[in-house]
Amino acid sequence: MKDRERDSIDFGKSKIGPLFRSIFFPTLLSMVFTSLLTVVDGIFVGQGVGSDALAAINIVAPLFLVTTGIALMFGVGVSVVASIHLSQGNNKAADINVTQALAVAPMLMTILAVMLYFVRIPFMRLLGCSDALLPLALEYLIPLLPGCIFILIQTIGTFIIRLDGAPKFASAVGIVPGVLNIFLDWLFVFPMQMGIAGSSVATTLCCAIASGMVGWYMVQRSKTVHLYRLKLSRTSLFLTSRNIGYMSRCGFSSMLGELAMSMIMLTGNYVFIRSLGEDGVAAFSVACYLYPIVFMVNNSVTQSAQPIISFNYGAGHGNRVQEAYRLSIRTAAVCGLLATAVLTFGAKPLISFFLQAGSNPYEIATTGLPLFASSFVFFALNIAIIGYYQAIEQNGKATVYMLLRGLVFLVPAFVLVPKLISPQGMWLAVPVSECLTFVVILMTKKNIY
Repeated sequence: MKDRERDSIDFGKSKIGPLFRSIFFPTLLSMVFTSLLTVVDGIFVGQGVGSDALAAINIVAPLFLVTTGIALMFGVGVSVVASIHLSQGNNKAADINVTQALAVAPMLMTILAVMLYFVRIPFMRLLGCSDALLPLALEYLIPLLPGCIFILIQTIGTFIIRLDGAPKFASAVGIVPGVLNIFLDWLFVFPMQMGIAGSSVATTLCCAIASGMVGWYMVQRSKTVHLYRLKLSRTSLFLTSRNIGYMSRCGFSSMLGELAMSMIMLTGNYVFIRSLGEDGVAAFSVACYLYPIVFMVNNSVTQSAQPIISFNYGAGHGNRVQEAYRLSIRTAAVCGLLATAVLTFGAKPLISFFLQAGSNPYEIATTGLPLFASSFVFFALNIAIIGYYQAIEQNGKATVYMLLRGLVFLVPAFVLVPKLISPQGMWLAVPVSECLTFVVILMTKKNIY
């Protein structure tokens, strides 16, 4: 690799264990605080506005997850492609890819946000919003739309900054707005009495600050990857579209992972509101708020291993690729077991953050959350294995496995399992989907490197 000065991180020579940990712990902190953007919204809204407002946020939540999915698609994609370019000494190509991702993704999200504003009511109906929840859902949606653009810049930026050898600053991009969001949620919901809209405004403001941090880093502090002046000629636009397409294919399964969470919410909302009404959706929303934290913890394992695996894959260091992969699998298994234990034995205190103890939604959630948590070990292993395939450009396998867990097995499980086991089956649909996906992965996985 051409030697533009990096910090102490050397993806090609440092010992895998210390290298992985130096990226993992800052990434973990960043991911946890990033997930607090929605979790804190739920806590303050649930306590300060009520269970209907909590259910309304859960209706809008798939949009947040789709936005994060698009961001992860570009973030993972540019990280994989740029890592391989760097390992082969092609720094200019890495710079071009980084700049294209940061320019094109927010532009596409701006177009989508404007379109959603003009079709906001039909969109809410599509997400399964009832007449009772529609005003609250719209109140939360509209201030969130600009935030979706900033979420893309924040998420893509953290991948690039981590690749640049600054995992601590990448962590700060998640931690600083996450902490600020706690204060702003309290300020807007309670003292200022802005209701559900206040939590949405807080999220948008915090994401804007995170985007500013990314921009400042890329202009002032980047060491290895830099912004590159893009040309607007026909040839340059063609090359940009080609590169964006390839990055999208590399990161597509990551987007599917977020879409899987939105599918869980969307399908679950339909099932719960049909069977248990608004109280059922409010109860299910607690699982939907906690699930992204578990996802982010396990995604931090994948994202920490990815630049190590991709760099050494591009450099032809097969032994280092396998060592990093095995370490990610062990770490994922531990994280999955801990998440299951916390949400099983700590269900009641966790639920009480969102819902009033003794209420009907609270009672429904205390019964169902431990069942839902049984999915987390299989989920963690699935995400780690899929991340490995992404990192070595086996995008077809990664996409197929993600589709299995997020659609092919998930939707039938939500339809069929409640008929076999009622009412617990509604909570067991996700564990069944993750378990079946893991079985398929074990049956089809080969040592391909």
